Amino acid sequence: MVEYKIIREIQENPFHTQRSLAHKLNISLGKAHYLLTGLAEKGLIRARKLKNHPEKIRWQYVLTPVGLKEKLRLTRDYLSRREREFSELQKEIAELRKEIGEAGEPGRVGET
Repeated sequence: MVEYKIIREIQENPFHTQRSLAHKLNISLGKAHYLLTGLAEKGLIRARKLKNHPEKIRWQYVLTPVGLKEKLRLTRDYLSRREREFSELQKEIAELRKEIGEAGEPGRVGET
């Protein structure tokens, strides 16, 4: 899931630094470096070296066409999983409401 978040952040802002990604995603700088390296090796992102950037940013991370396809796949998988969880949660809520309705309200047992 962290890889997806990195891909999403890079798509939104290709001028993220490793440090800014680490801070935004609440991961260590070393983990950000490791994940970015892995994404580049998989061909999902490309790192371009910048010269004379006004904010002294040295690298720009760009999503490749393969990276965009992978982002869509990850998004679909995540959405599908969350929809299943939502459906299961709705069933559980319905069961709990039924249980409350059958047992009556607490404190009312035996009152006349």
